[in-house]
Amino acid sequence: MSPTQEHEFLLELVRNRPSLVATLLTEMGVPVPDFDEARLESPDFTDCVPTEYRADSVVVLADGKPLSGIVLEVQRAYRDEKTWSWPVYLATLRARLKCPCTLLVFCPDTRVAVKCGRPIDMGHPGWSLRPIVLGPEQVPMITDLERAVAEPELTALSAIVHGSTEEGFKVLQTFHDAHEHLPEELKSYSDLVLSVLPEFVVAKFKEISMAMGTNYEPRSKLVREWVDHGIAQGIAQGEAKAVLRILEGRGLAVPEQARERICACEDPDLLLAWVDRALTVKSVDELFEEGADSGH
Repeated sequence: MSPTQEHEFLLELVRNRPSLVATLLTEMGVPVPDFDEARLESPDFTDCVPTEYRADSVVVLADGKPLSGIVLEVQRAYRDEKTWSWPVYLATLRARLKCPCTLLVFCPDTRVAVKCGRPIDMGHPGWSLRPIVLGPEQVPMITDLERAVAEPELTALSAIVHGSTEEGFKVLQTFHDAHEHLPEELKSYSDLVLSVLPEFVVAKFKEISMAMGTNYEPRSKLVREWVDHGIAQGIAQGEAKAVLRILEGRGLAVPEQARERICACEDPDLLLAWVDRALTVKSVDELFEEGADSGH
């Protein structure tokens, strides 16, 4: 997945439904006020500070007047300079809205989440900013179809975060089942999820679709091509594992360089030839002889 996709998927969900940040805070046990409206606010903090201070997203919960401002930041890696800019975001937004403000930091990586959750000492006695950090463990595993249909953005986030884990198969299946019940304008969430998940999970999603008789096809041509490539790569990975399993089962040593060459191959015909040859070769070197990998 590209860095842009990895950074943007939660922001895209929040753009579509700003109240998602309130849902995430509630899931983490953070109280939010009763509100009638959740709207996006400018993420630029230019009132009193230089223009380089810009948050990823800002959401305002309101009932005619602002009740709470929420700064949303997405951190794929820990950056020490954020300990200086995050307090600026909150102070500036609080001055602008004249209401309490909260910092919510989403970290797809658990180790990054731990670092981002460290208190920020402001220097003033008793004043320490403790970021509210949403790591993988804090994202709920949505496996209830009724909830998945009612909260499609949270379900999409759950599928992205948990879909590639061993326990996440049910989440992926629930996301698939909910897709059929969503309004037309929200069905593009499947494209968003598939564009972020690892390729072997995309192949799994396709298998679920076919097993359910729906034969899901991505709406985006770009994602559709990416999905097909992911399925082909998943098949290739299975054949590569078969080659290695046969060689190792026969007691043949597989050097690391040869292992990498086998695993990197995406030519199905060549991999099938290697599977056949692995049954009879006397060494791994023989596997690659006689032009068996010609043209690769």
